Amino acid sequence: MKDSVVEEHLYLAFSHQYRDSIFPLHTSISLFLLSYCDCKLFKIFLVPTDEDVGDQCVTNNLLGDLEVHLISRCQLPVVVQSCSLPAVVVKDGKFCRAGLSVVLRHIIQKTYEADPAKKDVLELLGFKKTCLKACAEAHVNSSSFMEFVDCSPQLTVILDVSQWTRLCEISIPLAVERFLTASPEHCQSIPPEILQLERKLGEPVRVHNDDKIRRQKLQQQKASAKAAVPLLGKEATEELKAGEVHEHPLPSLELSVAFSKLLVQEASEAVNREAPPIRRTKTSDLPLLDHIFAEGLYFTVADIVLWPCIHQFLVSSKKQGKNLVNLPLISTWYRRVQEVPGVKKAAAKCNMELLQLPELVCAPEEQPQKFSSVPDELEEENEDSHFIGGPRPTMTKLMENGIEAKFSPHPCPNWTLDWTSLPSAVSPGEGKMSRDRALRKQQQLNNLVAMVTKLAKPGDVIVDFCSGGGHVGIVLAHMMPSCQVVLIENKELSLIRAKDRSDELGLNNIWFIQANLDYFNGTFNIGVALHACGVATDMVLEHCIRARAAFVISPCCYGFIQNTLKFKYPRSHQFKEILSYKEHMILCRFADQTAVQLPPERRLIGKQCMGLVDLDRAWAAEEQSYSVQVISMEPESCSPKNNMFVGTPA
Repeated sequence: MKDSVVEEHLYLAFSHQYRDSIFPLHTSISLFLLSYCDCKLFKIFLVPTDEDVGDQCVTNNLLGDLEVHLISRCQLPVVVQSCSLPAVVVKDGKFCRAGLSVVLRHIIQKTYEADPAKKDVLELLGFKKTCLKACAEAHVNSSSFMEFVDCSPQLTVILDVSQWTRLCEISIPLAVERFLTASPEHCQSIPPEILQLERKLGEPVRVHNDDKIRRQKLQQQKASAKAAVPLLGKEATEELKAGEVHEHPLPSLELSVAFSKLLVQEASEAVNREAPPIRRTKTSDLPLLDHIFAEGLYFTVADIVLWPCIHQFLVSSKKQGKNLVNLPLISTWYRRVQEVPGVKKAAAKCNMELLQLPELVCAPEEQPQKFSSVPDELEEENEDSHFIGGPRPTMTKLMENGIEAKFSPHPCPNWTLDWTSLPSAVSPGEGKMSRDRALRKQQQLNNLVAMVTKLAKPGDVIVDFCSGGGHVGIVLAHMMPSCQVVLIENKELSLIRAKDRSDELGLNNIWFIQANLDYFNGTFNIGVALHACGVATDMVLEHCIRARAAFVISPCCYGFIQNTLKFKYPRSHQFKEILSYKEHMILCRFADQTAVQLPPERRLIGKQCMGLVDLDRAWAAEEQSYSVQVISMEPESCSPKNNMFVGTPA
């Protein structure tokens, strides 16, 4: 094990204790992972949500061998007070990680760094170490999963992954908590989120290198069929020859592959090399793979998150005498997770009394419907999302009602930072980008910094949302030492680069928060975002309006805008009275047609569409008693996405 590991503090919320769990369930999940990883690297604090909770509030046998301290919320580091728990902060108090997925991933990484022999712990992060890495809220806010014309297929994959993160991280823990606290007459039915997981477990699995595994499964099926032929009648034999093999003996190929990996063996050792006829089989004719664990074949942190939640749901259901016949896949999954090395030991540390699952295994009355991550109301709204046609009819419709793209004059078009006199670590050129791109980035920063300079006063808290590598926030912190600057970003590596640049500059007025936007709930005076993608712009606006803070925002990726659980488009009453959702999406689609490679006339239409989409946003903010201006950056060549809107509360 490596020495000299920097001490970090882990803060977990505590509301109450119920049977063998601590609530909220995010806390039980975190403690379960720590027990599974046998991780003692963090100093753990429980933060009661009720200030009247005493020192004896938690039964020690629920904490296993972990040493836990109680602390009131007012004693938290200031940066942590701005975040929802769980949260981890480095001892110097400047770098905070908040939100369940971010914190769990960090625990896993730190455990492996301290002891590289724990490869099984690192495997919890899944293929390419991306399990539960996608934003649970920003991309969920783009979760309608419809594919617009010219929309990248990769976007659909991103949205699908982020919706899965939301189901694991937010929806199921909250659903189980509601189920456990509901009165008997209000918890008769299975929560829809649990049924959603059941349907998800019934979907075919897609994994890296699944073509090879599917061929091995076909070979196993044919071998099983061949062995069974002498025992079957003529009719069944003909069916098998046709390749319609419905069952195969346990252990299945998927189980062999999954558990061989858990035992740190090569998956390919679990089965023999396939025969030539199998190798020649078309991919479309190969059998699909079945779920073994939550994300597919392999045990991941998603199982760690879901298992304590489902455990509580099943225990409560059993005590109430509920029939779990409609949850055969969840029941099988729950039993299978218990067989993973280390799980029973971790459960024992947390004093979890595991169910005897054979009692729960029942035959389903009907096949579960196909899993859909899209709420019914969004599916209905987006039925007519596959549209054809240009933006001119929509723009003409707006013009006939007196609405055109309006751009306010730039208040200081020639304002610029003296980049040559600034330390090199302030300049975006310090990042890995070309000289031309660095120049354009400097021009973009000139625009945002100029606006913030006009708005800020000493003592203000300025939040750089979606901060990336800190290009905006670091300049602001350096130029405004009397203000506190907070960088919020979900990507760890980007934020670490920003922290390194800040340390080089010796900045003392800057904090770093790795979290999804919804986990930040602090107060602030000015919100800033440079090229917030799609619905993220509207999320930043929502945060600023809720805090009654001024904002300087440059939007991006208009084509990613879609109706979501939280946001409906158009945003303003004026636009809603004239445009349908479909017509607004046409504007968003063509607002992305501003690349320099396009013909000038097409770029002009794209700029007008950008202006109209942002005018709708500006008017929506004005309905919340804000004064808003939509401005073009100077020079406009600094970015194809050169809109910027500046708002102040009335």
